[in-house]
Amino acid sequence: MSSQHTDDISDLPAVGADSPFRQEHVLRDEAPQFVLPLVVRIEKAEPPARTDALETAARAVLVLLTDERAHGEGEWAQAVRDWQDARIRKVVRRARGAEWRKAETLPGVTVEGDDALVRVFPPVPLDGWPKELAKLQVSGTDLDDPEPVAATVEPGLPVLWLNPDLDMSAGKAMAQAGHAAQLAWWELTGAERAAWQDSGFRLAVRTAPRERWAELSGSGLPVVRDAGFTEIAPGSATVVADHPALRARL
Repeated sequence: MSSQHTDDISDLPAVGADSPFRQEHVLRDEAPQFVLPLVVRIEKAEPPARTDALETAARAVLVLLTDERAHGEGEWAQAVRDWQDARIRKVVRRARGAEWRKAETLPGVTVEGDDALVRVFPPVPLDGWPKELAKLQVSGTDLDDPEPVAATVEPGLPVLWLNPDLDMSAGKAMAQAGHAAQLAWWELTGAERAAWQDSGFRLAVRTAPRERWAELSGSGLPVVRDAGFTEIAPGSATVVADHPALRARL
């Protein structure tokens, strides 16, 4: 997989209701709707750990956004622009065995975690999924952490903090972590983006301590608010993107 740094932020979608890539005034909900497909490999005998899968999914979104095929005249560029022009929907499906091998034949990028494998594909229309992906299951994508996850993280590492009061399936949480990584990305400068990309998009996903959630979600850091299509109520704050560069500007 080849990729390139984005050296400016002129193509950043505005965080708000307006479509960013249209000259005319169009609300995001009125623009054509696309979805970013992600597929996590879950083999029966050796499923990945939940936190590893969440972190890998978040990194996969950033890898897609920086892939050279998603920029300029690249083959995925128009689809990526159309997707960001509307709601940044993501759907995580699961695959194993032959299903995973078929998914790997479609254009996309596979991102590896410690044990997790997540393949991200260029955005597709809501009703235009490739048949190899459309038949994959969404429900039941749940995972556990077999070992306790360290509460503390390496100093300077971006952290995506999950809302401790929400019960989300692994698939739902993977999508929300991807949203949070993308919101952070949109707000970074070119140099900050390059540094994150050079690190391999290192990040951590943790459940926020309940006593810290109010402070985190009200701090001015990017907050994901869910549209409420699945699992949780509309407007629920799901993840806070705590990137050191963004925290330094608070």
